[in-house]
Amino acid sequence: MAAIAGCVCIVAGLAGCSTAPLTERTARADTRPASPADGAERAPSPTLQRLRDEAAALMPLAQSNLTRRFLAATSSLPPVAARTVYMNEVSREYFSPAAKASLPAATQAKLAEVTLDEYRYYYTKYGSPLAYIRPLELVVARGFTDVDGKLIADLGYGGIGHLRLLASLGAHVTGMDPDSYLNALYSERRDQGGVPPAREVRRGAPGSITLAHGYWPKDPKMLERVGQGFDLILSKNTLKKGYVKPDRKIDKRQMVDLGVGDDVFLKTVYNTLNPGGMLMIYNISPKQQDKGYNPQADGRSPFAREQYEKSGFEVIAYNAADDAAIRDVGRALRWDRNAKDEVTDLDGNLFALYTLVRRPKR
Repeated sequence: MAAIAGCVCIVAGLAGCSTAPLTERTARADTRPASPADGAERAPSPTLQRLRDEAAALMPLAQSNLTRRFLAATSSLPPVAARTVYMNEVSREYFSPAAKASLPAATQAKLAEVTLDEYRYYYTKYGSPLAYIRPLELVVARGFTDVDGKLIADLGYGGIGHLRLLASLGAHVTGMDPDSYLNALYSERRDQGGVPPAREVRRGAPGSITLAHGYWPKDPKMLERVGQGFDLILSKNTLKKGYVKPDRKIDKRQMVDLGVGDDVFLKTVYNTLNPGGMLMIYNISPKQQDKGYNPQADGRSPFAREQYEKSGFEVIAYNAADDAAIRDVGRALRWDRNAKDEVTDLDGNLFALYTLVRRPKR
């Protein structure tokens, strides 16, 4: 599930699996750190220093203890060595070394070798993981003040950085995405399992990361891996009306195809949450241009308020604007100075809408 480009399809089916208890999940987690500790403090790499600098720039915008700790936890992110993956240049499908080795020799010969460095590990194709400060701030305002021991899922997670930060604060986080790029990049055992506490801000039991690559919840194996009992489901820049229900015909590579009717999909999400659990859809968008149609620019919820209510949700916010706050984030992250994808006018060309719903506690 692409975090912003929307270049993949999400095929959803009906949920209905059981979930292993939290204690069992934690017990089977690999609690090794992502990089062996040698007892010596090393100067951070350019990528890790960039994340720390971004966190410092965002810190004045943090309004809650959770988001301040989320930013401070960047100092505990581990270094990661460059990785080699393989790509089919026609289908754009990616393979890990192990996945490549399982293919016929003739197929292997057609794959191009791609090196993904530490920057790609943390930023992937979608930019800073610290942009999650905004959806987190908004759920904090509705009572989700601590992630310690909570089960959190990200539908279309797009990158491991924010998952690792949340896990270092004690959360048990599941990232769902069918993108083969992510499956290939995060194929090492150390990418999942236990995550040590961020030493600057927390002491306690490790959090954990589970990555589920496939079509949730259509695939029964995905249902089993993801499970139920979540306290929060996040979806950032994936469930956009422009991707799910565009007003005009668009390139199928930009479509997010839910695969089932809206009511089935929403009831699946409802059943995946604990009573009192929330779904946060947060979409960052550019301005819709006068000519042509850009699906990325339509960040409205793909579902009507009445559909959420029919599925049993309490609607807390529906297509609520977060423009001023995301522009402040954009300035702090220097989005207006990004040489690759420059947005010179943040005030006129950067918008955010969010929808927040909750499964009632009753």
